[in-house]
Amino acid sequence: MQLTAERRKELVSTYRRNDGDTGSPEVQVALLTGRIQQITDHLKDFTKDHQARRGLLMLVGQRTRLLRYLRRKNVQRYRDLVASLGLRGK
Repeated sequence: MQLTAERRKELVSTYRRNDGDTGSPEVQVALLTGRIQQITDHLKDFTKDHQARRGLLMLVGQRTRLLRYLRRKNVQRYRDLVASLGLRGK
């Protein structure tokens, strides 16, 4: 249930702020969103996989904290990220 290397590189190159950027909140949220989508698809087939469900909830919580941080630091970057990822924002 890992992101493929190609998909990971694609997400990093799309959401990075400058060359060599792999740790900005935008990149982290994009990678978490990719993993969340994969686990959600997995849970549609395997509804009783409670470990995956717990991992999903932990990832959603981590993404929420990162988004809250980004919203507090720079509202415009937060709005752009939420719009580009298709997440529901406040």
